[in-house]
Amino acid sequence: MAEKRDFDKRERRPRKRPSKLLEGDTKLNYKNVELLSNFITERKKIAPRRMTGCTALQQRQVAQEIKKARYMALLPYVVSHN
Repeated sequence: MAEKRDFDKRERRPRKRPSKLLEGDTKLNYKNVELLSNFITERKKIAPRRMTGCTALQQRQVAQEIKKARYMALLPYVVSHN
């Protein structure tokens, strides 16, 4: 009985998705708003690694570039409510 539970846990492990960053030869830059908008949610929050599929190093770089773009007013901090 214990063997069956261990087997079930191994099967439920989610598969790692490839990162959107690794597609093609794209450079990560705060001026590339189209690329950075893939890494924020509808509420304009930075998406977590489990959603983006980035490595830890890539996620830190993405977050840094998003923050630069927000500071330069290329990306919004929050959703505008009218």
